[in-house]
Amino acid sequence: MIDRDHKLLVSQQCRVLKLFRSSVYYQPRPLSEHILRLMRRIDELHLEYPFAGSRMLSEMLFRDGWEIGRRRVGTLKKKMGISALFRKPSTSKSHPGHTICPYLLRDLEITRPNQVWAADITYIPMKKGFVYLFAVMDWYSRRVLAW
Repeated sequence: MIDRDHKLLVSQQCRVLKLFRSSVYYQPRPLSEHILRLMRRIDELHLEYPFAGSRMLSEMLFRDGWEIGRRRVGTLKKKMGISALFRKPSTSKSHPGHTICPYLLRDLEITRPNQVWAADITYIPMKKGFVYLFAVMDWYSRRVLAW
């Protein structure tokens, strides 16, 4: 793309191609042997414990004699394309066979209490798992009737 032997200067070629000059001159540094050994150990631990996040991995590495923080472990995991496997809640996935109902309240004017109620369910993460909160609300008064 950039020809260093061309009659145009490198800076002019970058301007024509709408590239930053720094990206042309950038030479990536190879990773040190120490970091490569650390990444290999992270990979081995990830294969043994695929559910371990960066905190757990940094504790395991500390027990093995590596002094490394969880943020550095997280950075290396991102570079390696590794992420912890854990079950995520699937609260908003609709079944493909369910029909989509029309919105019946589109042009309705709400003028009195108890004319229209709304219900909503939400997911609340807790320290040990999660809970669902279900609430029924009156649209006119905006009062929560039940939860």
